[in-house]
Amino acid sequence: MSLADIELLVIALVSVLGLVALIVLKPRLHPLVALLVVSMAVGLATGMPLNKLASAISSGAGKTLGAVGLVVALGAMLGKLLADSGVTTRIADAIVGRSSYRMLPWAMAGVAFIIGIPMFFEVGLVVLLPLIFGVARKLETGGAGRGSAYVYVSVPVIAALAAMHGMVPPHPGPLTAIATLKTSVGATMIYGFIAAIPAIILGGPLYAAFIAPRMKARPDEAMIHQYVPQVETSPSVNNALPGVGIGVLCALLPALLMLFHAVAEVLLDKGNGLLHAAAFIGNPIVAMLLGLLFAMVMLRAGDPEAVRQSLSASVKPISNVLLIIAGGGAFQQVLTDARVGDAIVHMSHQFNVSPLLLGWLISMLLSVSTGSATVGIVGAAGLLAPLAASGTDLNTPLLALSIGCGSLFFNYANHAGFWLVKESFGMSLGEATQTISVVQSIVSVVGLVMVFVLNLLPALG
Repeated sequence: MSLADIELLVIALVSVLGLVALIVLKPRLHPLVALLVVSMAVGLATGMPLNKLASAISSGAGKTLGAVGLVVALGAMLGKLLADSGVTTRIADAIVGRSSYRMLPWAMAGVAFIIGIPMFFEVGLVVLLPLIFGVARKLETGGAGRGSAYVYVSVPVIAALAAMHGMVPPHPGPLTAIATLKTSVGATMIYGFIAAIPAIILGGPLYAAFIAPRMKARPDEAMIHQYVPQVETSPSVNNALPGVGIGVLCALLPALLMLFHAVAEVLLDKGNGLLHAAAFIGNPIVAMLLGLLFAMVMLRAGDPEAVRQSLSASVKPISNVLLIIAGGGAFQQVLTDARVGDAIVHMSHQFNVSPLLLGWLISMLLSVSTGSATVGIVGAAGLLAPLAASGTDLNTPLLALSIGCGSLFFNYANHAGFWLVKESFGMSLGEATQTISVVQSIVSVVGLVMVFVLNLLPALG
């Protein structure tokens, strides 16, 4: 490892600490401003040309908004439509009515486990926000439990979505690792499901029961109004509301379209026309748009002008979230262009460890430093691909899984998902760290432990 690598690692560490200081201490900058300031500081400190630095900031923000922003906006519109039609209340009533307070986190984890199979972490969270807010509001108004009802309900969802995102194909990260290592999709998927279950249990319902009584996090009223109607309906009006079945279908249609694409990728050849159609309708943006249009028709949304105004109003509470997510994308891109990832890879060569642990370590360090789980997976898989192809006695599906688990560790301020959770639930930096950062770290470490346990058994395939 060269002196230049050490300098890059120090700059990356100082940049993260500086970001936290700018937000928490005076002058207590807005997170978007702090992210942009730190991004420029990193670029200047690493000697990045000024024109390239400006391009990295704009392209990073643009790519992140393109990948996440439209989906978040369409998801907010769908959530508002579900709330205005009374569907959110009905689903929340059904879940609360059929589950005890202690069983609610398990029910929410089960829902997120299914939703998370085809969905990105951010997309799945957006789809489930109406349900999270509806159930948490019911608990809050009913006086059930201690601490934050929103943390109690959301932590299992975060754990399940994160586990699916990092461990199970057809998510892009695991699929990239599988393709690079030239290993089996089916075996990796089976290992991923097995490893995900204990990771979700420990990082979800069990951790939620521990942390929620110790926290007071609560979204602001504008965000709550976004998803939960504030006026209770009478029994006669409630009977006229859309049924739970049609409401669930409207809420899950985007997930079903993405799942259809995932199944088609496994079953159909690349040249098949049906696969191309499935890829189109299963694209997160297209799936969310089709889900919104379907809900507008099936839920009998009412006067077009009123619906338009309602959908316009739905985007206002999330504008701050979108801007901060864009800032996180800019920070991530600057770190990537500054070649911090290369320094991490060079540092990893200093360790003589098991390939399974090494894959987890490299992926973890790259993900934490660059703010991108995908960068972590691509870098680790590329580095270890020669070893996987060398003919050594190495379980390559488990290597792909360990790399995916490493990419989940300590999702923090340079990850878009961190800011989505923080701003959606009105958390401070410390509260967000205790939720998404710790939850994903638990999922990551438990996943690694399961990799070593599964490695003791006969290899699949």
